[in-house]
Amino acid sequence: MNKLIALFAALLTAGIVSAAVNINTATKSELEALPDIGPARAQAIIDYRTKNGGFKSLDDLKKVDGVGEKNFETMKSKIALSGPTKVDWEVKKEAAKDAPKADAGKKDAPAAAASAKESPKKEEMKKEAAPAKDAAKKDEPKKEAAPAKKEMTKEEKAAEAKAKKEADKKKAAEEKAKKAEEKKKKAEEAKAKKEADAKAKKEAAMKKDAPKKDDAAKKDAPAKDAAKKDEPKK
Repeated sequence: MNKLIALFAALLTAGIVSAAVNINTATKSELEALPDIGPARAQAIIDYRTKNGGFKSLDDLKKVDGVGEKNFETMKSKIALSGPTKVDWEVKKEAAKDAPKADAGKKDAPAAAASAKESPKKEEMKKEAAPAKDAAKKDEPKKEAAPAKKEMTKEEKAAEAKAKKEADKKKAAEEKAKKAEEKKKKAEEAKAKKEADAKAKKEAAMKKDAPKKDDAAKKDAPAKDAAKKDEPKK
């Protein structure tokens, strides 16, 4: 009897381990079967994987709004990134609770029998609720998972690197030409300013010397007139 109970417990444990929800493909109702996951968090998980092209690791689930470290710890043993979604740990859990323990003895037999009687009722209640869940699942808009990003081939990577290098080289050449043009323009402006300053300085000097020349000419005028008078008439 004890061997049979131990075997039954091992089968239950194996079933629990094999059951998992693929968070990359599970529907909203399947996600809601996880601990602490309601309709809002289930929709948040779907929105995240649609936007980001799926979950790359189980820890990425903590990036979803509403899923914290504590929630993640309660469900990490029940989630997967690949494979079919299999949700049966709730049934296995109920069956494990109802199964008599190896050391319980004959005193626990009546309680185990009562629990066994209640199990079919629970199964019937779940079967009655199943059509409603299926109907809700049909009414949900189907969302296609975003296609995974295609990995680039070696040739494509080389072409991309070459294109980037050429673009950087072109940009550097344009910047160099722009700087040279600016330098040339500044040199021309400096030369023009220097010439203008020299011209203005020269004109100012000429204007300054003009009165002196006029005064000298006026002073020399009487002497020239006298010399002209003293010249012998021909």
